[in-house]
Amino acid sequence: QVQLVESGGGLVQAGGSLRLSCAASARTFNNYAMGWFRQAPGKEREFVAAVSWTAGNTYYTDSVKGRFTISRDNAKNTVYLQMNSLKPEDSAVYYCAASTVLPMKSIEYWGKGTLVTVSS
Repeated sequence: QVQLVESGGGLVQAGGSLRLSCAASARTFNNYAMGWFRQAPGKEREFVAAVSWTAGNTYYTDSVKGRFTISRDNAKNTVYLQMNSLKPEDSAVYYCAASTVLPMKSIEYWGKGTLVTVSS
């Protein structure tokens, strides 16, 4: 069992930045590709970004390319999402996810989410 705990969400003005963190409980953290998904009110959960096991490859949805950066520190069992130039449409609950496959079509573990609110 892997527990994922997100942090770093909050309220920020448009154009601002936030850094999300996701701490994983597993010593086998580097066995998983890690990603971030988000879900806005009334919308389906959507993929945001993913990073491969050794951080050699990263993947982004088109709407965040050039603004968000995903990274991981396997020594700290932590994955990060640096979000810059935030827009109101980025407002959502952001979920950390762990998967043994890329693309992240199936998710083995989810975090409980952290809320990001971007004001205009």
